[in-house]
Amino acid sequence: MTALELTLQGADVLAPEGLQRAGELAFGAGAILAEPQGREVDLSGYLVLPGIIDPHGDGFERHLAPRRGAMKQMAEGVVATEAELAANGIATAVLAQFYSWEGGLRGPDYAGQVFEALAHVRGDLVTDLLPQLRFETNMLDDYAGLPERIAKWGLSYVVFNDHLPHDRLAQGKKPPRLIGQALKAGRNPDKHFEMLLEMQRRSSEVPAALEALCAQLRTSGLRIGSHDDQTAADRATWRARGAEISEFPETLEAAEAARAGGDHIILGAPNVVRGGSHKGNASALDLIAMGLCDALASDYHYPSLRRAALMLARTGVLDLSAAWGLVSSGPASLLGLADRGDFTPGKRADMVILDRASERVTATLSSGRVSYMSGEIATRFFG
Repeated sequence: MTALELTLQGADVLAPEGLQRAGELAFGAGAILAEPQGREVDLSGYLVLPGIIDPHGDGFERHLAPRRGAMKQMAEGVVATEAELAANGIATAVLAQFYSWEGGLRGPDYAGQVFEALAHVRGDLVTDLLPQLRFETNMLDDYAGLPERIAKWGLSYVVFNDHLPHDRLAQGKKPPRLIGQALKAGRNPDKHFEMLLEMQRRSSEVPAALEALCAQLRTSGLRIGSHDDQTAADRATWRARGAEISEFPETLEAAEAARAGGDHIILGAPNVVRGGSHKGNASALDLIAMGLCDALASDYHYPSLRRAALMLARTGVLDLSAAWGLVSSGPASLLGLADRGDFTPGKRADMVILDRASERVTATLSSGRVSYMSGEIATRFFG
């Protein structure tokens, strides 16, 4: 579908200067316009907000691999992912793919398949899908070839994780769920355990290897982030490596260190909706109330982005502009996407339209093109 040229009238519009009751928003050629233009559409009873930008999510996994080994046409899974994203008001989404010793759906070969499938269909989609690599830091044997793989896959965003169960391994004990994890990866459980022990034994080599790898990635202009920072020292170490994004800091100390250092902070929208972390980490609600959040991410649940922002506004933690900024202008800033995130004239016409009474998504547009529309609003647009 080509980009529309319309002037939306009568809706409540979240403009850069604040919420405009019965406001007006015009767009054409895929961009927000300063003056009315094109056909007029009455959207009384609706709320028009900047399109949601998800800076980190892995909810796409259930579409690409609904059952292990059952689906081989991964590109169709990407198309299904876009449909779910659009139905939840998301106009731009970062797909966070693991590159992990865990193997299976998180293994290096599978990561390559995901990125290749995404590259194959991206040009046919309306929603802007951006790939992110989540690299496990203890995979020392993969460091040498990683920059070449990143370049081949066309990535611009890398986040570093460490999910190795260090405490158990340091004691020579098998971690919980080892057998199931090994079988999912197609490995003999004993061989899997020995692999983990070997990575644990080489842990002292990781910091120096990371210094060299991050330096190389920075020269390529990649955006770098860390995941699950626990202390101020963690954040300082990652900042020194060039990782200026802190995804899901687990403690108040780490979040405060990120803010003091001028880093970007991403928190989980499901944490907000649930009212706390399911792992017992710092509450996203508390951190947001203290000004320690720049963006919310879907993490594993796409509907939570809209719900979290509206809940923050409804409960008075933030006003609507600030709350919605955590899922629009905030993510745009930390991702370097200066062309979107609000309704400033000239920016992309990315928007989500909610039914004012139910607050449900009725339409999503990306660059002025419809990616999702359902119900009575279609009659308003197309007659």
